[in-house]
Amino acid sequence: MHSCSRISELLPLPPAVVGVSSPIPTVAPDLFPETTLVPSLPAIPSARPSSASQKQRRRSRGGDSAARLRPLPSACRPGPSRGSMEVGMRVVRGLDWKWGNQDDGEGHVGTVVEIGRQGSTTTPDKTVVVQWDSGTRTNYRTGYQGAYDLLLYDNAQIGVRHSNIICDSCKKHGIMGMRWKCKVCFDYDLCTQCYMNNKHDLSHPFERYETAHSQPVSLTPRQNLPRIILKGIFQGVKVVRGPDWDWGNQDGGEGKVGKVVDIRGWDTESGRSVASVTWSNGTTNVYRMGHKGKVDLKYVSDGQGGFYYKDHLPKLGEHAELQRQESADGHSFQQGDKVKCLLEVDILRQMQEGHGGWNPKMAEYICRIGTVHRITDRGDVRVQYSNNIRWTFHPGALTKVNTFGVGELVRVLEEMETVKRLQAGHGEWTDSMTPVLGQVGKVLKVYADGDLRVAFGGQTWTFNPACLAAQPAEVDANLMTAENPIESGSTVISVLEKLLSQSTEQDNPSRLVIEAAHGSASKVRELVQKHPDKVDIKNQGKTALQVAAHQGHMEVVKALLQANSSVEAKDEDGDTALHYTAFGNQAEIARLLLSKGANINLLNNSMCTALQIAVNKGFTDVVRVLTDHSADVNLQDSYGDTPLHDAIAKDFRNIIEILVAVPNIDFTQQNHRGFNLLHHAALKGNKLATEKILARARQLVDVKKEDGFSALHLASLNNHRDVAEVLVKEGRCDINICNNRNQTPLQLAVTQGHTDLVQLLVDEGADVNMEDEDGDTAMHVALLRPQLANVVLGPSVGTSSTEESSEGCSSTSLYCRLNSSGLLGNTELNIGTAIACFLAQEGADISYANHKGKSPLDLVADSTMLQLIKSFSEKHRLQRLQAITCGQSLSSASLRRVHTTPNTMTNLVLPAPAGPSECLICSELALLVLFCPCQHSVACEECAHRMKKCIKCQVTITKKIRQDQTEVDCSPGTENSEQHNLLEQLQSRYRQMEERITCPICIDNHIKLVFQCGHASCIDCSAALKTCPICRQTIRERIQLFV
Repeated sequence: MHSCSRISELLPLPPAVVGVSSPIPTVAPDLFPETTLVPSLPAIPSARPSSASQKQRRRSRGGDSAARLRPLPSACRPGPSRGSMEVGMRVVRGLDWKWGNQDDGEGHVGTVVEIGRQGSTTTPDKTVVVQWDSGTRTNYRTGYQGAYDLLLYDNAQIGVRHSNIICDSCKKHGIMGMRWKCKVCFDYDLCTQCYMNNKHDLSHPFERYETAHSQPVSLTPRQNLPRIILKGIFQGVKVVRGPDWDWGNQDGGEGKVGKVVDIRGWDTESGRSVASVTWSNGTTNVYRMGHKGKVDLKYVSDGQGGFYYKDHLPKLGEHAELQRQESADGHSFQQGDKVKCLLEVDILRQMQEGHGGWNPKMAEYICRIGTVHRITDRGDVRVQYSNNIRWTFHPGALTKVNTFGVGELVRVLEEMETVKRLQAGHGEWTDSMTPVLGQVGKVLKVYADGDLRVAFGGQTWTFNPACLAAQPAEVDANLMTAENPIESGSTVISVLEKLLSQSTEQDNPSRLVIEAAHGSASKVRELVQKHPDKVDIKNQGKTALQVAAHQGHMEVVKALLQANSSVEAKDEDGDTALHYTAFGNQAEIARLLLSKGANINLLNNSMCTALQIAVNKGFTDVVRVLTDHSADVNLQDSYGDTPLHDAIAKDFRNIIEILVAVPNIDFTQQNHRGFNLLHHAALKGNKLATEKILARARQLVDVKKEDGFSALHLASLNNHRDVAEVLVKEGRCDINICNNRNQTPLQLAVTQGHTDLVQLLVDEGADVNMEDEDGDTAMHVALLRPQLANVVLGPSVGTSSTEESSEGCSSTSLYCRLNSSGLLGNTELNIGTAIACFLAQEGADISYANHKGKSPLDLVADSTMLQLIKSFSEKHRLQRLQAITCGQSLSSASLRRVHTTPNTMTNLVLPAPAGPSECLICSELALLVLFCPCQHSVACEECAHRMKKCIKCQVTITKKIRQDQTEVDCSPGTENSEQHNLLEQLQSRYRQMEERITCPICIDNHIKLVFQCGHASCIDCSAALKTCPICRQTIRERIQLFV
């Protein structure tokens, strides 16, 4: 029983529930962003920050937060509020705490794992459930009866990021979590860790920004304030598996202890949300500590993770919008200002209390532009709309809509999903607009409906004014009027404005760069004639050729090349003039530079070629010019990504087609996360890339990563049905291929509740009775997953074919398919039971026992559901019996495609050579062996004997055929096999002996003491223990061992 159910006995709050030591059911990992779930989370690589390669990874954290009262137009639905509570936040005890040491003492940190909701009998509204790092799981008040038991310590785990804000102490770019800004010093910011560790002057007051979009909250100076030591799971702490553990025996088994190597973020989606752990068996993997609200670990003994100022942390449950109003000095709204409300309905309703009140019809005016009619005596804002309707708003609920004039500077919002949403009906959105996100442009025209035509260098776009923010004149020096520069520090346009504003003597050689920036070809020719030896002189770190190449001044570039300007000259970031053409989208100048001998594959300091820059920025013309001139498409950047990896991730369709068509492209190239190009296409759900890659390299279709995941595994796990269908039908992949945990794609699809994919795979011939490493079949998995039981299907749910369940997958088709059997009636099913019924209907064995001796029926507690599953299984049995009796095939509902050639890797079967040929291994002339399934003959029998994969296509060899059609025996020799087995047995025994006598806490000393519960430790570790670290029982007796 879920531990949270204990709260029902104690409601109404305030009494919180004392944590218990009973285990909490494991919960499967949720989907990652971009609907890309990297398999086997404990294989997560280090989170990688924004880099020189300008990998602006798209976020899929959208989600519709529109009013429940009445749907809003899609163009103006507000996104999720970062100020509201979300699972994954890290918290500490707050000012209203009254629950003793449930958290294991003040300063200990926990994770929010469940948010209360109205009508819930276990977790009511304005409460949360917290999983403390010690292992206790309890509910607390976050506004319930006006009490706040918790403080928010860190929200980096839910993806809060302050883009383009650099911590001035640790110098990390893009502060994750809360931002702390000094009110005394100009433009001085700190991240949470630096702020709490007393960086900067303690006498200076700061402002706290809870999210990137919340208003600041003024704070007192830190000087003389009490600081509390932060305790929990941090680097160096000993840990064991926790409540959400879902990773089998990666830790070596129940009770095994590991050591935290570091705390890191998951890619760019979240920060400080996963922990890298090294276990006693020597393996190191990454586990969730707040990512998606899951906690895989608990500590044996806590560790210190720094400090925090209790008085400076926000109360969990108070909206950031409300907090900012209490600290604001006032609002600058004036009569006639254009304003709009961008808040969620729930937040607006709460803010309206005491500020004009709430009317359900106000939800219709969210995102609509109105005019300030007057300011009331209480400071509230009276807003009039075009239909002459007036509403009174809390001033903090409104956002001033900037009115821009021609010639003014504006900056585009950075969030792609937000801009896409706002652009609907206002010029629309195209992927070519991606490079201008976050960039500064100049207003060229204001249309009658308020939309703006904005210039960014050589490009102009129409924008909704809500996508823009006024750009102060004092930062004009940082203007990037062309395209977004790569974040390598090569901010060419940030210095171009400086160059354009410089006034030097007309004959000064440094004037050459300034005139090149202006495009003054005649002045450039004059200067290079007077100073021929200064043609490569630098100003602001750039040469004249680099600046002219970026700006597209063709005549200037020709003049400089005629004066022998170096095409290989680099700036401080290693960028040459060719790199600058890629930055500036100047295809013709790139062509000219290449004709003059520019090195097309030169890497800058960030390991990027000009091609990689052009791909990242989506500049198709530049990419075409570079590939036409034989740019190396297989070079990898600092993350191991090739240009095609990046094009797939950003879904630049034209660029994908260009790169895939390059004759010498290597589709087997893996990035540092182990994804080859087909894996990457499946991971991102890119159907076009999958089709194009399979057309040229079908042999990759069943190639696995190190964790055993194939492309079909990745597509199935992440609900990319279109990609899975291409892999199965066009790629003819092995539909029952297994990963290292012996899981099939069908089992992974069931794990996540992807009903459409489950139906596709079963219809295409997936084996419904294959078992994983635990002996579980797909039906076991469907009935074991707790989150699949939370989504109910039935006649009242999902009446539209396009409607989606909360798990993000369409479930209507599955319900209709089951309902057509006539067995359901009006019965409501959850997704897990629905999948189980479907699998039973398709021939799954309902009596199949797993390694624990449990059949699927043993996992069903509800007698109605149990009988229903039996009915579907009986229906399948009768259909088979009828088919056998009547000599007919099974009904269409039970027909499944069987792949007879799952491993076919080539379109053409090559005949075996008629005579001796040269072996590619030993170079001797011999009769070559034919490999199956790839049909390659590249090695003689002696060399082929030990080969596991074909050296030509890297496909796993399943059979080796001599030219006389007899099969080569590839089994290892009996003697070697026996020696190998004996060695493995001895190693296993040694590890077991070592584990039995080693202290499970420090993993260094031998066990010397045994507690009354049967667990043991060394003398040093035992001295500080009051409770057993394994079973949490109080230690009453210590028995010393003498061995």
